[in-house]
Amino acid sequence: MNSRIENIILELMDQYLEDDRYNRPWIIGFSGGKDSTVLLTLVWLALTRLKEQGIKLNRNVYVVCNDTMVENPVIEEYVTTVLSTIRRAAKEQSLPINVHTTTPDLEDTFWCCVIGKGYPVPNNSFRFCTEKMKIKPTSTFITNQVASDGEAIVLIGTRRSESQQRSKSVAKHEIKGHRLSKHPLNPNTFTYAPIKELMLEEVWWIINSIPCPWGFDNKVLFKIYAEASADDYECPTVVTDDQHRSCGQSRFGCWICTVVKEDKSMSSLIKNGVNWMKPLLDYRDRLIANRNVSELRCSTRRNGQLAVDESGHNMGNYTMEYRIQLLRELLQVQKDTQQYRSSIDLITSQELIAIQVIWYRDGNFTTTVNDIYNEVYGYSIANDNIGLTERILLEQVSSPEHCQLINELLALQKNKVLLMKKYGLQTDLEARLESFIKERDL
Repeated sequence: MNSRIENIILELMDQYLEDDRYNRPWIIGFSGGKDSTVLLTLVWLALTRLKEQGIKLNRNVYVVCNDTMVENPVIEEYVTTVLSTIRRAAKEQSLPINVHTTTPDLEDTFWCCVIGKGYPVPNNSFRFCTEKMKIKPTSTFITNQVASDGEAIVLIGTRRSESQQRSKSVAKHEIKGHRLSKHPLNPNTFTYAPIKELMLEEVWWIINSIPCPWGFDNKVLFKIYAEASADDYECPTVVTDDQHRSCGQSRFGCWICTVVKEDKSMSSLIKNGVNWMKPLLDYRDRLIANRNVSELRCSTRRNGQLAVDESGHNMGNYTMEYRIQLLRELLQVQKDTQQYRSSIDLITSQELIAIQVIWYRDGNFTTTVNDIYNEVYGYSIANDNIGLTERILLEQVSSPEHCQLINELLALQKNKVLLMKKYGLQTDLEARLESFIKERDL
């Protein structure tokens, strides 16, 4: 085994055995990519050696995967299988490795923000996704572990050679002469980067040459990277033999990511035969093209603040009409995709419910999420907020206008219950009553 890799395993063993009063748990951020796979592999090998030496493994290791709910479907499917394998193997080998998956809060998901609230899709100057979908869920998990164990150590798979930016990040946070550094966001939390000095060729050497300790076939991961490598990337030197090219610079993330100008990994997957992803890429490209179209944006932000530039261009949130259009197109893409992969859901039922809640709060009672879903999928699911008997009685004792108003108020109340959060319900009801009175005055 490469001496540098051997030294990392020995260092991990030494760090694991370090005495501390909190018996600080290790938290490994696992994305399923090459670097996090190598990090977990070396940690697993270190724990196995300690166990074989008869040393009791008292420190817990948490493998935490952050699911943004808009991950590349190819990677999401792979990661789900890998996590299941890790969970089973850790139990069989009696290792203190626990698998957890974090997700953003319902109202913080990509679709609730964009289609529900009308946030313009992220770009370099407005990246709400990073905070809401990645940092916040992971930080919550870390905080919970800190609360129960006093302190925690986060193991990260960052490497200096990955990019100039990563190299600067490592240098910024590391403490010279110390393995651990203070976490930049979470108190009582430290970071540890065991593989920061590894080169790309060494990463792929580990994946291709060392048998996966949890029993998975790493050829699957290698194949995904090979198919997703952009055409303009020249694979570096041979890793183990002529069959193992190191095509490892592709980055995987959200399939809907609008921060990058071009999604090279998804484009390459399509060119290599994953044709069912083409509608996803086209939808993502349309989001970018329409981001700053004035006619699709409001003149105010959600808080009512004026958002019009000097040229008269609207810069507020998306209009309700455009949000309705986005949902209709997304469901159509989902329907088309499910013809090839029936298990794929681009948006969850919970998100659809949350979007309806937000639309009601924004005063849209005409076109509902249910209407759009029925239209795309050809269903005829009822959209009644009250039962038939109650509706007949209501129509008998009230005017059509009042009947509609009561239905809308009931819809607000009902959907608040569905979200299990009644915060703001009184404000929503008062706002709808106020708008109704204004409409009557007109």
